[in-house]
Amino acid sequence: MLHDRLDIGVMFSFRNPAQWRRPFAEVYANELRLIRRAEELGYDTIWLTEHHFADDGYSPSIIPIAAAIAAVTERVRIGFNLLLLPLHNAIRVAEDIATLDVLSNGRIDPGFGQGYAPHEFAGYGIDTADRLTRFTEGLTVLRGLWEQDTFSHQGRHYTIDGARVVPKPVQQPMPLWLGATSRAGVRRAGRLGANLLGVASAALQREYDDALRAAGHDPAAAKVLQLHWAHTAVTDDAAWDEAGPHFHHLLSVYSGWLNDAGRNESLSLAPVPPVDQLRQPDQKLLFKPTFGSPDTVASGLNQSVGRLPATTHVGFGTLPGMDPAVVERSLALFAHEVAPRLN
Repeated sequence: MLHDRLDIGVMFSFRNPAQWRRPFAEVYANELRLIRRAEELGYDTIWLTEHHFADDGYSPSIIPIAAAIAAVTERVRIGFNLLLLPLHNAIRVAEDIATLDVLSNGRIDPGFGQGYAPHEFAGYGIDTADRLTRFTEGLTVLRGLWEQDTFSHQGRHYTIDGARVVPKPVQQPMPLWLGATSRAGVRRAGRLGANLLGVASAALQREYDDALRAAGHDPAAAKVLQLHWAHTAVTDDAAWDEAGPHFHHLLSVYSGWLNDAGRNESLSLAPVPPVDQLRQPDQKLLFKPTFGSPDTVASGLNQSVGRLPATTHVGFGTLPGMDPAVVERSLALFAHEVAPRLN
């Protein structure tokens, strides 16, 4: 481990944008090599993230990716930030994740979210109006199959009569992480006693803690993940030169999806500025990155982590299309020169 209080993880998305296109087999092999290197450096968790039908191949199948990671690592935990549960059959997911937990000997941190991108629901033939009910009922199915010997359920989306998951997960109970960015979402996570993915608001943190207490859970025992878009180089200029174009691609893709998702609510995000303007402090970006020297990155992360309690900090590992050698240098600099300075 890199820190005595924070769990520090890295997220990998296995993306391959057209402007830096390489054979996908090469991309996946490089990502797995970097994951093994991250474990050697002392990182605690490898986080995976899921999207579908993306031009850059944004990891659409994270369960087989997680199995490959389990096979080539020994210690590091493998988390989902996050799996889009409404797009999947929860019974199949329960069996697959239970098997993953066995393969990894209890190293899986499954995280789930509702999804938002209309093109993903359209591609799966699922009505976005069913997004919330498929999500909440899917969580009931997952927990029932993991925790009960036999499980029966009669609901809107699932009718289950005496189903069993064998083998059961190694971890009992299985940890549960939920992505939430709204008051209702964080309160749902609190009621369920789930760990929280992606909180960035003191007000939402208070809502989460209140919901935990009201349901009889101890907030001090809950885990909260903060995701940061971080890249470390020898100097600030070098970090921005290395990461800027790849971060611009990331912002452009997310902004397009969010604008598509928000058309019914008349949501319109500001256009993504040109690459050479991303660094300007007055830019209103969808995500504020922490790019720079070890001093700059440590200072920025300490300010963020200090505002909100967190037991897990994540720096994004591979920005889309980035040279694996550059990523490896950033991982090593962060491990050796940033992590020891985090409060």
